[in-house]
Amino acid sequence: EAILYAKLEDEKVRCALCPRYCVVKKGQAGICKTRVNVDGKLFTLIYAACSSVAADPIEKKPVFHYYPGSIVLSLGTLGCNFKCIHCQNWHVAHADATQSLKGTQEIPSERLPLLAIQNRCKGVAWTYNEPTIWLEYIVDSARLCKEQGLYTVVVTNGYITPKGLDAIGPYLDVYRVDLKGFTDEVYRKLAKVKSFQPVLESTIRAKEKWGCHVEVVTNVIPTLNDDQAQLEGIASWIRDKLGPKTPWHVTRFVPYLELSYLNPTPVSTLEKARQIGNSEGLEFVYVGNVYGHEGENTYCPGCHRMLIHRIGYTIGKYDVVKGKCPHDGTDLNVIEG
Repeated sequence: EAILYAKLEDEKVRCALCPRYCVVKKGQAGICKTRVNVDGKLFTLIYAACSSVAADPIEKKPVFHYYPGSIVLSLGTLGCNFKCIHCQNWHVAHADATQSLKGTQEIPSERLPLLAIQNRCKGVAWTYNEPTIWLEYIVDSARLCKEQGLYTVVVTNGYITPKGLDAIGPYLDVYRVDLKGFTDEVYRKLAKVKSFQPVLESTIRAKEKWGCHVEVVTNVIPTLNDDQAQLEGIASWIRDKLGPKTPWHVTRFVPYLELSYLNPTPVSTLEKARQIGNSEGLEFVYVGNVYGHEGENTYCPGCHRMLIHRIGYTIGKYDVVKGKCPHDGTDLNVIEG
């Protein structure tokens, strides 16, 4: 049975997991196609149903400032509460769990910590599709992972209610959130949701209430969110609400699905976004999906030395001591394992 919902008249229920607050009639499912009304009660169809499992570098999430160089057990399920028109993982995110769980395997929550340890992982990440809709499984498995000394990560669109986040929060270390743009219009077009305000609110809550390490990703899409106003808006919001040491990853868009008609993001646009982030006071702005770019590296905001050299997901040089620059003592907001 689902954790967060209210019973209504005529055996309807209102899901309280994401800000859509779907009202679900008996025998029907919410928009994520993972939660169904059975005789006036809401049930999840995907508990422990894993569509993908892999041992990945933490840098692949991308997370650059939490346990750099560590391996994280990454797993996903089916479904999503967004309907992104350019989704790279559409085969799982757009799947309909009410029709089939084909392609999934059951991994009980109590098995997850051992699976991570056996694969030499220092943490577990719920990713690939939207982990919000996997709430019940994440709460159970994250608690067990923390008991075994593993760190926990969600790679999320951030579209979750305060109650939903508060259920996961006590067991969560890293909140890696997508900020897809900085207008409601962009979110309506890209993700089919009315407003992005809940994303901003949940991200602040993850940091302030639950003490999560936060990193933000913006996939920069030509003509949609690559304008000066949005990039400046995102950068200044991160600076003011999350702090200037919060990593911001500006990543290259690859044409896909309904946005196949667009071109890949020019590298010059990503470099402009990086400059905007720096000019707005962000200390760690990274260029993503451009192999070998200098924007993959970590530089000290104080002395400007390169401290972490990355090529793709691999770390070469690593010159950080206790989360600080060894040359001038600048705090890098790097949490080391």
